[in-house]
Amino acid sequence: MDVFVFLILFLVCNLTYLLYRIVFVTVNGTHNLSNTVKRKRPASLMIVVGSGGHTREVLCLVRQLGSHYSPRYYIIADTDKMSEHKVHALEERRKGEQKESQYFVIRIPRSRNVKQSWVTTVLSTLYAAIYTFPVVFRRKPEIILCNGPGTCIPVCLAGLILKWLNFQRTMIVYVESICRVTSLSLSAKILYHFADHMFVQWPYLQQQYPKCQYIGRIV
Repeated sequence: MDVFVFLILFLVCNLTYLLYRIVFVTVNGTHNLSNTVKRKRPASLMIVVGSGGHTREVLCLVRQLGSHYSPRYYIIADTDKMSEHKVHALEERRKGEQKESQYFVIRIPRSRNVKQSWVTTVLSTLYAAIYTFPVVFRRKPEIILCNGPGTCIPVCLAGLILKWLNFQRTMIVYVESICRVTSLSLSAKILYHFADHMFVQWPYLQQQYPKCQYIGRIV
């Protein structure tokens, strides 16, 4: 009986601590980029690459980044062959300017395919999350950059858990696609209250969603 009571108390204490970490990080954990102390060592960056327009947009963002974002981990859906070629092409062009920076391409299961039913989407997302969590936990990225593909949800969730458990202060940066003019994408709506920074490229979106930061067209 004493052992049972101890286990219950242990479970309650751990759940209480986890709840405290979630509330504390959600309310106070937003990073202020302008006030960040300048650092000399590189910051590890995990980039979620979608397909089609998502790939083009996120690679346009990566192209502007300096060598201090290294290593770069590109997360790509296992069914997306074209995006991997584009990533390698981009990194080959960067070699001359940033010889010491590193990058890796990591494939994970796709959370949702086009026209996939919502019932099977739940199952495929759970499978993708189970596969993705160890990938993110091993790398412990300091920044996760994404712009809308469904693949980013399990990646960002793993990043949030790292932060909630105080294993890594992972910053989630979400840049909404230029195609989203009047409403946020489903991925953005899910991450709206959890992303450290959510950028939109149309002023109307910032008016509709005050937490977003309007930065004009960047891609």
